[in-house]
Amino acid sequence: MVKTTLYIARHGKTMFNTIGRAQGWSDTPLTAAGERGIKELAVGLKSFDLTFKEAFSSDSGRTLQTMEIILDELGQTDIPYTRDKRIREWCFGSLDGGYDAELFFGVLPRIYGTDIEFRKLTYEEMAAGIFEADTAGWAQPWEVIKERILSGFTDIAKKIEAQGGGKAIVVSHGMTISTLVYLLAPEIPKQNLDNGSVTVLSYENGQFTVEIVGDMSYRLRGAEVLDGGQ
Repeated sequence: MVKTTLYIARHGKTMFNTIGRAQGWSDTPLTAAGERGIKELAVGLKSFDLTFKEAFSSDSGRTLQTMEIILDELGQTDIPYTRDKRIREWCFGSLDGGYDAELFFGVLPRIYGTDIEFRKLTYEEMAAGIFEADTAGWAQPWEVIKERILSGFTDIAKKIEAQGGGKAIVVSHGMTISTLVYLLAPEIPKQNLDNGSVTVLSYENGQFTVEIVGDMSYRLRGAEVLDGGQ
């Protein structure tokens, strides 16, 4: 059986990304720079002759827009494409749309103590803090976040594996992808993922392997091609 490989891209840069607001389940479209970044990604993928069996994304507008650009540039708009709400971003509840600085440097320190460094919080602690601070009751607890992310990506891998393996292109969100990596390989240091970066997972015998996290080489290659390189 051919190995199953997921190429998981973070969506292109959006209006909220640009001005430092937490999107979560709220949404804004890609900026012109964001569209250009995803075109770079797609051209880079194409330059390595990557072809995909299926496409998957969350049901958020920014991932749909990102996938449209990717498939169009790859010339693979005819492959099956599934939208799965399980691979959405974290929901920040009533904190959605607020400034990142207020959420991560204001709200969470107030929950855990003013001397806490949010980057040192575990994902479990971050989820618990957001859940506690959300006055609307919309934010999801850690166990719900964990289960939906794992089940979403596992079902994608199993679907491709059942077809004999191969490659799938997936578009998801920064914290969702980082959480998935943490759940599969907690020894890998936490990192912020750039828009248009690619995280590659392989799947064999019911087991994921994290091959690379936050790879920007496809975007860099695509930029070279678009700027006139060979």
